[in-house]
Amino acid sequence: MRPQHLILGLVAVLMVVTGVLVYQGNQVTSAATAGGSSATSSSTDVFNGQDDPTTATTFATMAPAASRPASNVPMTKLEPGQQAPQFIIFSFDGAGSHQRWNEFMAVADQTNARFTGFLSGIYLLGDPAKNAKVYTAPGHQPGKASIGYGGPEDEIVTEVNDLNTAYSRGHEIGTHYNGHFCSDAPPGGNQWVTADWNAELGQFFDFVENWKTLNGYSDAPDLQVPVSEIKGGRTPCLEGKWDQLAPAWKKYGLTYDSSIPAPYNGIAWPEKRDGIWEFYMPQVYSPGLEKMTTAMDYNFWAQFNGAQEEPSSAPELRSIVKGTYEFMFDKTYNGNRAPILIANHFNKWNGDSFNPPAMDFMKEKCGMEGVICATYQDVIKWMELQDPQVLADLQAQKPVAGQAP
Repeated sequence: MRPQHLILGLVAVLMVVTGVLVYQGNQVTSAATAGGSSATSSSTDVFNGQDDPTTATTFATMAPAASRPASNVPMTKLEPGQQAPQFIIFSFDGAGSHQRWNEFMAVADQTNARFTGFLSGIYLLGDPAKNAKVYTAPGHQPGKASIGYGGPEDEIVTEVNDLNTAYSRGHEIGTHYNGHFCSDAPPGGNQWVTADWNAELGQFFDFVENWKTLNGYSDAPDLQVPVSEIKGGRTPCLEGKWDQLAPAWKKYGLTYDSSIPAPYNGIAWPEKRDGIWEFYMPQVYSPGLEKMTTAMDYNFWAQFNGAQEEPSSAPELRSIVKGTYEFMFDKTYNGNRAPILIANHFNKWNGDSFNPPAMDFMKEKCGMEGVICATYQDVIKWMELQDPQVLADLQAQKPVAGQAP
């Protein structure tokens, strides 16, 4: 889980055609624009998005709540023509940093916000030598992974405690699958078929349920996140084919996904496809970058400087990221009120360019009138409560934030 367990490397190659990038973990590749054109860009970055362990324990640790609070989303129906709340959904892929868990939980407490952590399953396992026979990614040798495992027992227990605390405070735990295999380390998500996704998800849920037994731990806390409460996730690298993924999601009781790059520019209401709610990863205009980008931390970085570590540029990049969030908010809050996805990792990339603007955005917007910072599951419950025609009218609105002002 920590940097000393990672294979570090970063090679960025940008081939800009239209400037629409999709974060794909170890890659950045193209997404079709509304007009059918695309951009191609790739980079290799073996990472797990974790913080420096020397600072991870310096931040105050949040205590678990005595009981899990009720949803912060008022479950009421809209009248025809009534304006919807402005939902903001914060999510973090990997979800394996003690410091970041506690920082964001502290900010969420200030504004009654909730957020989602997409857990990488092998963060619950010790070193790969010990667990070589525990995890086998589809098409790969036993024990192989593109990210680090969970590390020593004390770090895994810390992660479990953070997950327990987050869940007890009303935050959501989802899946980021396991070994983070992408097209740069094939076979990855774009090559996997349904049987492969079944194997990957089956192992993820096995790790969640049986992590103590698999690690051989006799004196460790229980993971108190019910498997039945894990209802969705984001695939590594935003990879995977819908027709191969959907049967696996259904087999394991998942009801939503937030992986697929939007087939249009801008932000629109989620749609239900074959029984699965799809929260498309939006392609938005960034005023600071003066171009289109996928609204995700790594994509901002790739567009900014080819995903090169330049800590001295962090103030500029933070401003660009925050400005993009503000643009997204202005267009949705004063427009179609579609849920805003703030998709990040727990990281310190480029001199900590990404978590601070996300944290500031949470502080500033989540307490505003008419704004609710919620989990995916609670937004789904709200949408499913609405009269079908009211929801259809929301979904029929044009996307916003998909072009320069």
